[in-house]
Amino acid sequence: MRIAVSSDMDEPVARQLVEELRRRGHTVLAYGALRPGDRKDWAWSAEAAARAVAEGAADQAVVCCWTGTGASIAANKVDGVRAALCGDAYTADGARTWNDANALALSLRTTSGPVLGEILDAWFGGAASQDTEDRENVAHVRALEGATS
Repeated sequence: MRIAVSSDMDEPVARQLVEELRRRGHTVLAYGALRPGDRKDWAWSAEAAARAVAEGAADQAVVCCWTGTGASIAANKVDGVRAALCGDAYTADGARTWNDANALALSLRTTSGPVLGEILDAWFGGAASQDTEDRENVAHVRALEGATS
């Protein structure tokens, strides 16, 4: 699977994330502080990874910033991207199952190596629910894209 990964800082957990994804057999497309010459700011780096998903260059994204919140917000502004900020495996599993999330947002501050592994296990082990109610919710979120209030 092609995974777009962004980080606004070159932190140990960001490097561990890239190494772990490659160890699991994924192709990593790096953005932000993980790629020389890229703009490192969280809004720009998360947008770049999210656009890779929206445009089909990547199957999924993992976006990182200090809290994970800003990266999640930026990624969610890109049509077709459903980013979920996950601090544990249960949340990651639910995001994939019920929300059909295609972008994982992580905190560089609170995500430890062992927790990272658990989150990735849940994220990549999960699949979108085929339950009618869950599919209708995801369809409604898609319909909200581009809508004005």
